[in-house]
Amino acid sequence: MPSSQDIRCTPNSTIEKVPKMTQAYDRVTVLDHPLVQHKLSILRSSETSSKKFRDLIKEIAIFEGYEATRDLPLVDIEVQTPIARAACKSIKGKKVAIVPILRAGLGMVEGMLELTPAARVGHLGMYRNEETHEPVEYYAKLPEDIAERDVILVDPMLATGGSATAAIAYLRKQGVKSIKLAVIVAAPIGIETVLAADQKVHVYTCAIDEGLNDDAYIVPGLGDAGDRIFGTK
Repeated sequence: MPSSQDIRCTPNSTIEKVPKMTQAYDRVTVLDHPLVQHKLSILRSSETSSKKFRDLIKEIAIFEGYEATRDLPLVDIEVQTPIARAACKSIKGKKVAIVPILRAGLGMVEGMLELTPAARVGHLGMYRNEETHEPVEYYAKLPEDIAERDVILVDPMLATGGSATAAIAYLRKQGVKSIKLAVIVAAPIGIETVLAADQKVHVYTCAIDEGLNDDAYIVPGLGDAGDRIFGTK
């Protein structure tokens, strides 16, 4: 796992530097699989079309979903194969919910559902105030039994951590005990903010970038993930 010394900003006056890490990085998983890193390089390119960008977001989300569900509990079962009885494992009835932070988080839902087709999907609508850079909640629709489910909160970008922190706090108020945050690219300060605000959440990311510029965009980042997914800019 990366140490606090591994996660830092490069000297650049336009990049916001991360405060000293105070949280244990055993709550951060960086997906360094070669296929993920290859797909991420294409995702970053400004030449990548909206369709290709959507496809890559979905594909990378599958990898992240695989890691985020690694600790699902199993139960012993017996299965009849064409040859003999076999001792096998089955998921122990754990309920999962996928909750995208609108709108960019929608791009990761399909990939997550390919792994967990029985999962319920909730939605949290938040946007960033372009002046204050603070999250503003405008929509929330969750499964009725959300408190009984393991939630995977998804959003391609973890910049300041404001939207993610607000979403996690909202889910906690609904009684959710298990929350995992899956992003594709994170800024160090965003990770620090999320880990400091919630003592149990686990973060999954494919890259920890240098930092934020003056407009609070991740550097080098992906650009505006929502616009690139939906072709709105």
